[in-house]
Amino acid sequence: MRIVAGKYRGKILVAPNTDATRPTSDRARESVFNILGGRLLKNGLSWEELSVLDAFAGTGALGIEAASRGVPNVVFMEKDAEALKVLRRNAAFLERDGCRVSIFSDVLLPPSVPAPVDLIFMDPPYGKGLILPAIQALSESGWLGKKTLCVIETEKKEKTSLPPVFSIHEERTYGKAKITFASVSNPLFA
Repeated sequence: MRIVAGKYRGKILVAPNTDATRPTSDRARESVFNILGGRLLKNGLSWEELSVLDAFAGTGALGIEAASRGVPNVVFMEKDAEALKVLRRNAAFLERDGCRVSIFSDVLLPPSVPAPVDLIFMDPPYGKGLILPAIQALSESGWLGKKTLCVIETEKKEKTSLPPVFSIHEERTYGKAKITFASVSNPLFA
């Protein structure tokens, strides 16, 4: 697994030696970031203006991909102990390179924050029903606001359970994965 674009393009990421994580494919990540990049450009914004949360981070590939494009502050959340070790190892170079990195353990028990992030990547284990409780926990603790865009990966046959106030803007399928772009209202970069 490698970073597909930006200043860390080609950097190889380590993956845990367990079945606890299932990294997003290079192809899916590249497509998601191309879509997001196009939306930012359309709205006159840049990656440098965004705050990002990589929830259920696993290897940290989505958050690192965002940092590679210029996001200055990336938060990771990962509960699995083995994945957490790998995540810390993969993200260590970001801090040395000036990116502010924060790592927390459990998406379902997040710390409170004073302001929501602009973009949340959610890649929970398939079929565990974790999306809705994670969104509720993140919302209650201030991470998710009306303009936060959520990019959610599920198994392509899995129903994406979202709170009733959410709107799905777009869905894409990549192999076994389905990527859903959703938010409460018009996100910062719709």
